[in-house]
Amino acid sequence: MTQAFGKVGVLYGGRSAEREVSIMSGTGVHAALCGQGVNAHLFDTGSGSLADLVAQQFDRLFIALHGRYGEDGTLQGALELLGIPYTGSGPMASSLAMDKVMTKRVWLEAGLPTPGYRALTDASEVNAAALALGLPLMMKAPHEGSTLGIVKATEAAELTNAYKVAAQYDEVVLAEQFVAGRELTVALLGRGKDARALPVIEIVAPQGNYDYQHKYFSDDTQYLCPAPLEQTLAAEIAEISVRAYRALGCEGWGRADLMLDQNNRPWLLEMNTSPGMTGHSLVPMAAKAIGMSYPELCMQILKDARCKIGHLFGNKN
Repeated sequence: MTQAFGKVGVLYGGRSAEREVSIMSGTGVHAALCGQGVNAHLFDTGSGSLADLVAQQFDRLFIALHGRYGEDGTLQGALELLGIPYTGSGPMASSLAMDKVMTKRVWLEAGLPTPGYRALTDASEVNAAALALGLPLMMKAPHEGSTLGIVKATEAAELTNAYKVAAQYDEVVLAEQFVAGRELTVALLGRGKDARALPVIEIVAPQGNYDYQHKYFSDDTQYLCPAPLEQTLAAEIAEISVRAYRALGCEGWGRADLMLDQNNRPWLLEMNTSPGMTGHSLVPMAAKAIGMSYPELCMQILKDARCKIGHLFGNKN
């Protein structure tokens, strides 16, 4: 079976602010695939060019990149033109999910629950956003992940600084209504009608601060999988996550992040189309809860690698 995959490239590293995390993800995926007998090779898109990638003559690619130039649809579009099968979502879904503002617009159109928001382009707009959405207010860089460029403003005096921190990463800043409650995440596998949710995970971080350090390096954060939820509520959260995944056109795999408010109402925050695969990552954790090992998860994702629209250019993959 592994021979059918041919020569596999594991794309990692890259040039985004999440490069460090991507290196950890890619290294783990590469080791797992090699352990399963796959002819896998690491390729750092931060140092190798597209021409270098073509020269490697990979038969399929496992995308372990996070953030810009790897998770945002740019790379996926290039791979479609090159006709190289790859893991995860296609150009459109990757682009939409990478943009938190566009994601919310799609979800609202689909009738899915997501906190109220304003898209800001100048610090002078923060007070109007706070008036409309209330305090506390979350300021987010719409095109970043791994909690980068996210600041909570509890008081009006903190709004401008919170905006400036987020604006360091993006030209547009997402001001989002704060939802107090439990932090949840749902891993998803498959495509279309076959898409399915893995067990819900609850994240319990010290002082509720699930930042970059607590996400990838600290052992202080607790992960409850499956989350301690009533069966009907867990099923509702899973169903909403699958609907959110399908609404964006995601496929292969992904992860929805949500908040569960004090009235047990779930609110969608964002969709990750190339989630982390590190030792602290959540998709492997959810897979383990259903008896799927890390190597088995990697193989499942790799098995689903394909070009999504490449047939328009004569590609048969």
